[in-house]
Amino acid sequence: MDWSSVAGLLLALAGLIVGQALEGGKVSSLVQPAAFAIVVIGTFGAVLLQTRPATLRRGIMMITWIFRPPADTRQVLARDIQAWNQTVRREGPLALERHMNNARDAFLMKGLRMIVDGIQPDKLRQLLDTEITAYETAERQAVRIWESAAGYSPTIGILGAVLGLIHVMENLSDPARLGPGIAVAFVSTIYGVGLANLFFYPIANKLKNIVTAQVHQQEIAAAVFHDISMGDFSRIMDERIATLLKDH
Repeated sequence: MDWSSVAGLLLALAGLIVGQALEGGKVSSLVQPAAFAIVVIGTFGAVLLQTRPATLRRGIMMITWIFRPPADTRQVLARDIQAWNQTVRREGPLALERHMNNARDAFLMKGLRMIVDGIQPDKLRQLLDTEITAYETAERQAVRIWESAAGYSPTIGILGAVLGLIHVMENLSDPARLGPGIAVAFVSTIYGVGLANLFFYPIANKLKNIVTAQVHQQEIAAAVFHDISMGDFSRIMDERIATLLKDH
């Protein structure tokens, strides 16, 4: 569990609630189901309009990374690199086949298989770079739905405010209905701006950082596979591992 994400979300909500209370307002006045429906449903409707369903599903599934990010596997990859290097030096490239069967993911398995199959180093690196680019593009497109939501929600909030004001104007003769209409108008704007800056943008930025870290590991692995196929060992591998373990 990423407790910093939990704390950040709670702190953001607490800031709104405490600020409302300090101004003498009621917290219950911020709870407007109509305004929430307008902003949330309208925002995700706009996002769906521009996004393929598969990409939208992937983006929504990635939200679990906010509170349970993928495990940091850099140390594991560093140990794998050392093991591959030692195996090739002692037994030759074909001996990597046993490591291929125990690879942690499809990308590492593919790289090891290319070495075992004797793919030329430059072609191997080209194929792996293409694989990395495809993965990064797909993941960033999924993350982009949250950036899009952050861009749309303030505008949808303004639309909700306009709808609330229209409702107010239609009921000027009935004072009892003016209050709810005005509340929806102003709270819609709060929901739109608040969701964008306290929820959607932070989610997008955190997911982008996670994707960047994963791509970085794949790039290091691709470089290692190229080095192994070229017959470069020892010091070069140490430099690759040092780069992998460097904090970003």
